[in-house]
Amino acid sequence: MRGILWGLVGVALVAGCASQSGRSAEYGGRVAITVTEKGFEPEVVTVTAGKPVTLVVTRTTAETCATELVMPAHGINQPLPLGQAVEITFTPDKTGELTYACAMDMYKGKVVVR
Repeated sequence: MRGILWGLVGVALVAGCASQSGRSAEYGGRVAITVTEKGFEPEVVTVTAGKPVTLVVTRTTAETCATELVMPAHGINQPLPLGQAVEITFTPDKTGELTYACAMDMYKGKVVVR
């Protein structure tokens, strides 16, 4: 019995760590992204094809060139004012990967569409 309990605890910990590496909006909805000195965090988010998604992007530092989010595949070029949450809504129409970056293409992120 004790072994089963520890096994369940281990599975819960692994699942919790895995969910921290990226954000998911599997059924459409909102995904929070923060711009830090390291870039876009999380760097990868997962969404569902055909469902509207809103990226809520907040730039928390002036020590970055990521002052806008550019996603050419959807014609997005959105300024990211310091300390303000910016909502970017679009509907991915097919599965695959959409990349986005700062205007200088130094900091990058990815939207995985399933």
